[in-house]
Amino acid sequence: MDDSWIAKISDFGLSKLLYPDEIRTSMALSQSRGHLAPEWQNNASVSVKADIYSFGVVLLEIICCRSSVEADVSAPDEMNLSSWAYQCFVAGQLDKLVEDEDVEFESLERMVKIGLLCVQHDPAVRPLIKNVILMLEGTKDIPTPPSIAPFCISG
Repeated sequence: MDDSWIAKISDFGLSKLLYPDEIRTSMALSQSRGHLAPEWQNNASVSVKADIYSFGVVLLEIICCRSSVEADVSAPDEMNLSSWAYQCFVAGQLDKLVEDEDVEFESLERMVKIGLLCVQHDPAVRPLIKNVILMLEGTKDIPTPPSIAPFCISG
């Protein structure tokens, strides 16, 4: 979003336009499986909450200035951005996510919490996009994100 709240990344919501036989093709063409909600990879039914997951991944990528999955990291637990961000959040070490950047801690914590709420493995736990927007605007309280399931790479 820019200063006027105009989206600069706007492909969220396209998954619901796919027919079931197109889902496999779409997944095969995907270059970044780290953005796909777990239900895509587990052949479960896919809802609009899959796009909430993808939004959360992109939000965390923007905050941390890195890809959702990276092999070239200093520690194995940093490979998956969502899991690592949650570990840093729980440990009170959000400064690790932004390295030497000068950021306002309260804003950083707010954005990380929103991202972590969006990347929950259970779609029912992910917030609705209208609630995400309200949290981003600061008009809705942000609950503490529950634990994130361990990450596994499939296929």
